[in-house]
Amino acid sequence: MRRRDLSAMTMPLALRAQQKAMPLIGYLHYGSPGPFAPFMAAFHQGLSETGYDEGQNVAIEYRWAEGRYDLLPTLAADLVGRKVGVIAAFGPPSARAAKRATSTIPIAFGSGDPVGEGLVASLAHPGGNLTGVSLLTVELMAKRLELLSELVPQTAVIALLVNPNSPNAEPMTRDVQEAAGAKGLRVPVLKAGAEGDIDAAFATLVQLQAGGLVVGTDPFFNTRREQFVVLAARYSVPAIYEWREFAVAGGLISYGSSLTAVYRQIGIYTGKILKGANPADLPVEQPTKFELVINLKTAKALGLTIPQLILGRADEVIE
Repeated sequence: MRRRDLSAMTMPLALRAQQKAMPLIGYLHYGSPGPFAPFMAAFHQGLSETGYDEGQNVAIEYRWAEGRYDLLPTLAADLVGRKVGVIAAFGPPSARAAKRATSTIPIAFGSGDPVGEGLVASLAHPGGNLTGVSLLTVELMAKRLELLSELVPQTAVIALLVNPNSPNAEPMTRDVQEAAGAKGLRVPVLKAGAEGDIDAAFATLVQLQAGGLVVGTDPFFNTRREQFVVLAARYSVPAIYEWREFAVAGGLISYGSSLTAVYRQIGIYTGKILKGANPADLPVEQPTKFELVINLKTAKALGLTIPQLILGRADEVIE
């Protein structure tokens, strides 16, 4: 009896000791769990590919900013205080907060322009304690303008929407303006750094007589997908976005890398770092595949006919 009692008492202690021995990952995200659940699953898949499964041989501390970027420094500092083995940071604001919080704990990030944002020295040789995935957000902006102009060839005005708080706002604007000049297009630049600004920007499109809208790449915009789709329909504005999730939600067209693939790769890098890899020696990955997604139902509602040439290039057509 005593032996059985002793066993019952010591087993929880053994379990606690086992849990303490598990590697601990800090998961830092600018958004909310709900909209990003599929991508979190992709992150777990990447971890699993390196031999780590949550609750079995690794523990994860989740920190969500719920769109409040000002909370990220506190959340990052909390993860550092918990002595996590590695921080997985999603989006430029999260990556910057994590970098400011620690120069010793390894960080695996997903970001738009890691060199331009000052996260790493170079893609091939990141140096320091950070590495991850570059989403090529700025590099694809001119291509998005080109695609949209093919859908609305009669228009002379296509607006660009950027978040003025983003470090990528200036290079995105520059690239799009240069591409517009070559096509003889006028591109007024609208700015939105808060939810109400997005509504105001769409209202301004009418005054500008803009025939289309290129939505700049920004984590904040990604959290407002439904709002964009509703406003674009309300104002009958053809708009192009970065992620396929916008087109799936009812947006007209999207062109960019796969968020699912990005999150999976961050999971793989996180697992490699837990196994002892040095972030400074892991080159920043770049997407090799870009998705062109077209929503034909939305095109029909806007009275647009998608050229067969573009339809033939699409990776996914939503009907």
